Amino acid sequence: MKKIIRAILTIILCLGVTTMSAQAAENGLTAKEKSMVSISALAGAGDLPNLEKALENGLQNGLTVNEIKELLVQVYAYAGFPRSLNGLQTFSALLDKRKAQGIEDVMGKEASPMPKNKTSLEFGTENQTNLFKREVKGGLYDFAPMIDYCLKAHLFGDLFQRDVLTWKDRELMTVGILAGVGNVNPQLMAHLTTCHKISGWTKEQLFSYVDVIRESLGEETARNVQSLVEQVVQK
Repeated sequence: MKKIIRAILTIILCLGVTTMSAQAAENGLTAKEKSMVSISALAGAGDLPNLEKALENGLQNGLTVNEIKELLVQVYAYAGFPRSLNGLQTFSALLDKRKAQGIEDVMGKEASPMPKNKTSLEFGTENQTNLFKREVKGGLYDFAPMIDYCLKAHLFGDLFQRDVLTWKDRELMTVGILAGVGNVNPQLMAHLTTCHKISGWTKEQLFSYVDVIRESLGEETARNVQSLVEQVVQK
């Protein structure tokens, strides 16, 4: 009888673990989203050998060529043109190699033409305000007006206006890039807060993001990112 009871308890325990694992997978990031974080982080860090592997995984996990190109272009806004250009070169070489192997990757949708009724600055000002739920002005932006223009016109106008990726995707990519850049906790904290409170990323998804950072960039970077995520979700 005791053996039967132990067997039943074992089955119940296994079912419970399976259920919790399924719920964790459901509540966390999808394989496609994890690839977006990994690619962003490695491109931001400039780790090209591991970036190539992440790019290949991303294609296998459902990212299109145009989605990945869009991601790597956005890297320039947070990590600079060298990181972006090196990432794009790595991706281009990978696509050539895959094509030589007879692999035809899905190109995906192109960005819709930008309407001509507003300038990039006007679009960017609106997009930034809508994203952060407030007008961003004063302080540093009065001290250096040109950086305010670049953020609004180039990042939130020219890039965020493109519809290859959603704003939610772009914010997830941003926290990936910033983790890769490192030593930018104020900006990383601000964008993690935006991901959670405004863009709709759940607590489970943010901790799943930490797991991807750990796999991509190592334990030290992951510990820093996790401490920021914990602060965000506790608030």
